[in-house]
Amino acid sequence: MENRDAQHGRKALALSSKYGGKITIKSTVKVKSASDLAAVYTPGVAAVAKKIARSPESSYDLTWRWNTIFIVTNGTRVLGLGNEGPLASLPVMEGKSLLYKIYSGINAIPIPIKSTGVEEFTDVVDAISATAGGIHLEDIESPFCFDVLERVSARVAVPVWHDDQQGTAGATLAGLINAFKLAGKDLKDGRIVLVGAGAANIALFNLLSDYGVDVGKIIVGDSKGPLSRQRPDADVMKTANKWKYSVLERSNRAGVTDIAESFNGADAIVGFSRGGSISPDWIKRMAKKPIVFANANPTPEIWPDVAKRAGAYIVSTGRSDYPNQVNNSLVFPGLFRGVLDSHAVKIDHGMTIAVAEALAELAEKDGIDKNHILPAMNHKHLHAVVAASAAEYASNNNMSAIKGDWAFFYEKAKKQIRKGQ
Repeated sequence: MENRDAQHGRKALALSSKYGGKITIKSTVKVKSASDLAAVYTPGVAAVAKKIARSPESSYDLTWRWNTIFIVTNGTRVLGLGNEGPLASLPVMEGKSLLYKIYSGINAIPIPIKSTGVEEFTDVVDAISATAGGIHLEDIESPFCFDVLERVSARVAVPVWHDDQQGTAGATLAGLINAFKLAGKDLKDGRIVLVGAGAANIALFNLLSDYGVDVGKIIVGDSKGPLSRQRPDADVMKTANKWKYSVLERSNRAGVTDIAESFNGADAIVGFSRGGSISPDWIKRMAKKPIVFANANPTPEIWPDVAKRAGAYIVSTGRSDYPNQVNNSLVFPGLFRGVLDSHAVKIDHGMTIAVAEALAELAEKDGIDKNHILPAMNHKHLHAVVAASAAEYASNNNMSAIKGDWAFFYEKAKKQIRKGQ
């Protein structure tokens, strides 16, 4: 695997060097004369500025705001690399921007910022949000990311999304829906072990709760073992990480304290932890047809061939070079396309669930099996389906300025996606 990853790395360096990055800005208006120049800039542009000053909503018609979001990070948790800082996060944010453009036609502007204080970070995002159609938060360490998402969402006037929480949780829910279906099991009554208690799994736990899963049967483990009321650090966690403590209070009804015992009779493992953190012996303790989501990137918690030798029925990773990629890239391009197309004012768990169900249904229509539980990233209908599902949800729940049914938003999304390709 090191050879394969090294090959990908060399190609990435070569492409970045050849093109000087992965994104650029292109003009939409051709300037062929002095008259054209006077219209697109001074003095003509003053009329546009004055109209927007009088009517801020007209900015969605007169500028690129209708189709533009900002990707904001401080680079404190870049991929599986850790705290690489804002500058080193830029190529990752450029990649995210590229995916937005080719899969949903959206202008996504990377804005890494040098800030590790919650108040300062929130102030910066609030200040720059005035000209955005939405805010996409990315690669921010836990638990800082939970506080930032809550505060930014409460402050800014446009929809806010943290991809490592909401996007990852949405894609994972979609994968679990179809994996449990193939295994002939009921997800809402399933026994699930979440390996890792960071942004992704805490968000997933909360999303599963809203989806109707009995979260008392879920066991969440971190580097110190299962979260339980018996943990000696429970009181410290209550003040240091209230989001993790909330999971502790609602999970692990049986009070399991032993790591290995957590997996006895489990239907599924979902890993968002560090590479190599799932033991084959744990899979052998699971119920029949065990489901193993080893989604850490770039190195999964257990390699698929090892998991299958241990008896895994379905295995996923977060990588694109293995079957069953469970990755937030299945969600964010289309979801924000729908948010922008409907002028949604916010993104909530209900919208994420609607998108997850649409993802699962699209894969099922194509035919699901043990190696195909979700659509591929380049599925010709994927991002328009996600967009329409998000927009329809917003429209039906009085969260949008533009109303329409699923078919209306699907056609609207398809049109914009074609422009971006």
